[in-house]
Amino acid sequence: MSATLLWWGRFDPDYSRNRILRSLLKDNGIGLRDFKPRSSLLGSLEAALRRPQPGDALWLPCFRHRDFRSARNYADRHDLKLVFDPLISSWDKAVYERRKYPATHYRARRLLQQERSLFSQADIVIADTRPHADFFIEELGAAAERTRVIPVGAEEALFTRQPPRSPSAAPEILFFGSFIGLQGPQHIVEAARLVPDARWTLLGEGPLRSHCESLARDLANIGFEDWLPYERLPKRIAQADVLLGIFGDSPKAGRVIPNKVYQALACGRPVVTRNSPAYPDALLTSRASGLVFTAPADPASLATAVSSLISDGTALSAVADQASRTYTEYFSLTHTEQALLDVLVALGL
Repeated sequence: MSATLLWWGRFDPDYSRNRILRSLLKDNGIGLRDFKPRSSLLGSLEAALRRPQPGDALWLPCFRHRDFRSARNYADRHDLKLVFDPLISSWDKAVYERRKYPATHYRARRLLQQERSLFSQADIVIADTRPHADFFIEELGAAAERTRVIPVGAEEALFTRQPPRSPSAAPEILFFGSFIGLQGPQHIVEAARLVPDARWTLLGEGPLRSHCESLARDLANIGFEDWLPYERLPKRIAQADVLLGIFGDSPKAGRVIPNKVYQALACGRPVVTRNSPAYPDALLTSRASGLVFTAPADPASLATAVSSLISDGTALSAVADQASRTYTEYFSLTHTEQALLDVLVALGL
């Protein structure tokens, strides 16, 4: 009889991280059972009434910090190990990304204390990169021996190698995202000002979009597009010559490899993004990886990187091949799957 994981909380099954992990679990014969309470605060009470079948371990997926207490309570009552895949730190987001209040503020200290109690009580904590794992251990109290890294990857059935682009007089530089500070979209607008011979497109919605539109109001080479259905994203990537990652200078921005980088490389498109120790050292120093790194929050550095890539349109196809090879060698779901299997072994499944 195959093992079963109880996925707990008010999670979004269509979020990329969840879709990938759930698909890999099913591919490896692991059954999934979902318990999605109507209220995170009352999750324990609802579980007592609905009595979900426990399975062999409990998985608390990304962003579900508010569901931790009820999940831990249920796991303890049924003698289950709890796997916590937070993806982010609420304290880090509030203090250093959104700058809602300083680290010394009593609310920040209280949030940090609350989050440390979560990370320290999980049987296994999952991080998406090694720097994020180190942050969870050093700042949030996760046990080093119980912290694992499972990279994000891309949904390879959807994000497949796209046909090469023909050389264009005005190559397109594409960013897509949620216009948050971590992504640094305002730096993209300033870089576009320095490279007028390229078409720059910023796709998506979010808190900084209106600010970016205001910055770009006098620029004819920048366009904005609204979100499109997720399934159409690979074809939109295929229409661009160069893809953009993130450019924020927050500590968190230096610990992550965003979804868009995995997705663009899987589609065979060159990517320009900020440097980060989250990437393998070999890629940070390579000149033939399809990945070009810039200094964070530095429009001039970004403009120089883009100009170098598009200076020879016929060479872009070779760089696209490099991007595809980099994805296969460093970031494919083979790596994600193996890391996930290691966690299952640690769970005794």
